[in-house]
Amino acid sequence: MKIIALDLGDQWVGTAITDASRILARPLQTVTLKDLVSFLHELFSKETISTVVIGYPQTLRGTESEQTKKVLKLKDELAVHFPNHQWVLYDERLTSKQAQNLGKKGEKLEIHSKAAALILEGYLMRLKFQSDLENISNDDYIHE
Repeated sequence: MKIIALDLGDQWVGTAITDASRILARPLQTVTLKDLVSFLHELFSKETISTVVIGYPQTLRGTESEQTKKVLKLKDELAVHFPNHQWVLYDERLTSKQAQNLGKKGEKLEIHSKAAALILEGYLMRLKFQSDLENISNDDYIHE
């Protein structure tokens, strides 16, 4: 099953998706916030997706902002619309800035989906790290 990521904004939502093996993340599409539910309905009917990762916008100090509260509210609403999917928050600090640095002039809308791909890449790395830790047995530790 694939994983998608959403970079939620006030007007635009960047989306990204993994490959079937959950190794690679690629930008998918930028949609308007008002079209998000219909976009997800269509995407879920075409793809086998288990998890939706939503960029969690904290301040650089790790505190909540007004945007954080909006994202939490929207996540809860989406979870009601799509209860068969796992909804996960993942720290998105600085991903929009990184996406802007990756973009070319005139690609303003693509920046949102690139930011979603960066969020998804971070989440995939965390999953791999957690899996690697779980696979280490006590015999693998070096004792001094």
